[in-house]
Amino acid sequence: MPNHLIDPNKWIDLYSDYLFNYTISRVNDREKAQDLVQDTFLAGLKSMKNFKGEASERTWLISILKRKIIDHYRKINSNKGKAEVRINYNDSESEGDWLEERVADPFDKTAEDTLENNELGEAIYNCLGKLPQKQSDVFKMKTILGHETEAICNELNITASNLWVIVHRARTAMADCLKENWF
Repeated sequence: MPNHLIDPNKWIDLYSDYLFNYTISRVNDREKAQDLVQDTFLAGLKSMKNFKGEASERTWLISILKRKIIDHYRKINSNKGKAEVRINYNDSESEGDWLEERVADPFDKTAEDTLENNELGEAIYNCLGKLPQKQSDVFKMKTILGHETEAICNELNITASNLWVIVHRARTAMADCLKENWF
């Protein structure tokens, strides 16, 4: 048991602005920065048992956030590379095939994949039904439908920070519910 107990219920109030400012200076995209901070809180929740208390909560969350930012740039650079790589599969004078044409067809799914996706979808919507109405609405709009933060705030008459608190709580509740009902 760590000497220093952490309290995730206070993370948003204590650290969200600091983490956001740290992130925005590195990714220059407000919505992506908000998503990375949110992912950091979720990862922190998932790995709370690994917190040893050797650093402050903020330092621990920053270390998680740094890895999230690195992963963000790796993904961007990986996608750029895939778009530019050509592979010549035969020794002819042809231009070669695009690498993406050589990867597995995403539409070639087995019946097991389809069944698993249907079951997961049902579990997600079952868990959404257990959330308070406002959390459910915000979660659907932001995470499932992909609406912009500003549009959601205008429609529901809430602030951006309130939206991220609601999303954080909804994601936490969804993760717990899915852990019980899906995994």
